[in-house]
Amino acid sequence: MHAYRTHHCGALRATDAGSTARLSGWVHRKRDHGGLLFIDLRDHYGMTQCVVAQGSPVLKLLEELRPESVITVTGDVVPREAGTVNAKLPTGEIELRVREVEVQSAAEVLPIQVAGDAEFPEELRLRYRFLDLRRDRQHRNLMLRSQVISSIRRRMIDQGFTEFQTPILTASSPEGARDFLVPARLHPGKFYALPQAPQQFKQLCMVAGFDRYFQIAPCFRDEASRADRSPGEFYQLDFEMSFVTQEDVFAAIEPVLAGVFEEFSDWTGTKRAVTPAPFPRIPYQQAMLEYGSDKPDLRNPIKITDVSAHFAGGGFGLFAKVTASGGVVRAIPAPGAAGRPRSFFDGLNEWARAEGQGGLGYIAWDADGAKGPIAKNLEADRVAAIAAACGLGAGDAVFFVANKEADAGKFSGAVRNRIGRDLGLLEENAYRFCWVTDFPMYERNEDTGQIEFSHNPFSMPQGGLEALNSMDPLDIKAFQYDIVCNGIELSSGAIRNHRPDIMIRAFEIAGYPAEEVEHRFGGMLNAFRYGAPPHGGSAPGIDRIVMLIADEPAIREVILFPMNQQAEDLMMGAPARVPPERLKELHIKLDLPPVKGSKPG
Repeated sequence: MHAYRTHHCGALRATDAGSTARLSGWVHRKRDHGGLLFIDLRDHYGMTQCVVAQGSPVLKLLEELRPESVITVTGDVVPREAGTVNAKLPTGEIELRVREVEVQSAAEVLPIQVAGDAEFPEELRLRYRFLDLRRDRQHRNLMLRSQVISSIRRRMIDQGFTEFQTPILTASSPEGARDFLVPARLHPGKFYALPQAPQQFKQLCMVAGFDRYFQIAPCFRDEASRADRSPGEFYQLDFEMSFVTQEDVFAAIEPVLAGVFEEFSDWTGTKRAVTPAPFPRIPYQQAMLEYGSDKPDLRNPIKITDVSAHFAGGGFGLFAKVTASGGVVRAIPAPGAAGRPRSFFDGLNEWARAEGQGGLGYIAWDADGAKGPIAKNLEADRVAAIAAACGLGAGDAVFFVANKEADAGKFSGAVRNRIGRDLGLLEENAYRFCWVTDFPMYERNEDTGQIEFSHNPFSMPQGGLEALNSMDPLDIKAFQYDIVCNGIELSSGAIRNHRPDIMIRAFEIAGYPAEEVEHRFGGMLNAFRYGAPPHGGSAPGIDRIVMLIADEPAIREVILFPMNQQAEDLMMGAPARVPPERLKELHIKLDLPPVKGSKPG
């Protein structure tokens, strides 16, 4: 018999009754039923109920063991008595009558409980993540992650992609976030950067003649944490293709994503609908107007409408002034809301003020016509025109946001989301995908007034070199696209700029002289000078995909060993100070900020 187990803890069935078995695992729970001690023994695969009778020579040893101790038990597999079968467990028809016990590792008092569904502070969970991962929910999440990655890898290979691994130690790149830097001991004063993404390397794979590349790529960005972003590092499905248009990229990745979400659509116990390919394509400007976001949640049926013309020169003076000064008025429909109590409208108005807005005006229609302060002051024909533009009738309402275009667009998107939730309009049990396309190539920095890349700097501008030389940079669109699911951006992508002359000009507009472009991206530029195919790709985030499928509110729940929101690994004690001799070896001197409360000198 094997030293530790003949079966795992999820394997025994009624057909094994009468046999001898040996199991190893963690003591999940103990129950003393007066003369019988029951132990639920757990391992990676499942749970088996073990029973020890009064008078057994191993009873005292097991009674004294704490939960989560690791033991090996040997005994007889017997059927459970009628009425005690546990249909929720695959092993629920049998139990193991224990004859022998060996304690492999005795547990101390637990800082967090593994059995049960009790909630614990995040700091405790992350400090003792190895215990947290023993809990069923976390264990299932990480198994889901593994299965999703396996499914993605299989589907990419089936689509003709080849998996490669790109370097981790590389040069800094303007990806939009801070790099993590690594001192180069053999090159004093110089640093490697951990890749924010394998952007240049995957493009170089195309230049090297590999037609379809992918990898499950680690990426490193020194940026703040949020619910859908892990600080420090994350993983993405990085892929690139040669001789493709934007539509070719979409056609290649849509079956992979739709297939993965369909495969795991019932993971949470309820089957979820998945947007079939081809996914809807929404130009950026349309997305910002109709949804107030470049990450629209299509489970919400509400569409925003620009009604500025219906208020311009009208009787509602406040909005008339906004439009006269170049601002806009956006209307956010609220279907069926007219019958809601006054507290519903007042609550939204108070919420808007708490968000830094002046309030949230509205019109509501009942059987007698339009109601509300705006309707009282606005001409009837204008009110009717607004109702027609928004597709509203009796029983409906509409809310308004008036401001400068950028501010109005952003807040109207927040109002749309809030109304959709409050009215219960979001489609349940669905994954709704879309592509947001035609992003602007450049944007103006509000603080400096400088022209900057708005998205990926390596994208091909629509219109090529002619557009860069003849158009206002803020009017140039790029072959850039995002894929969005349920209001969460899964990835950005683009058809790449594969021409050195176009790249140098594109960076020049963003304030990078040609010599700096040559210095920072010389490897890729030099490669392009020896024949580069048109190419493009994208990089859906693995962590976000798993978070959506697991229906978890935070990305940390689907990462094996996540950091906290301050980018600290509480379990391993990172980041940590290093000895002075190590810094000297790396040619580094520290220039630390003063400690708060300390006196200078």
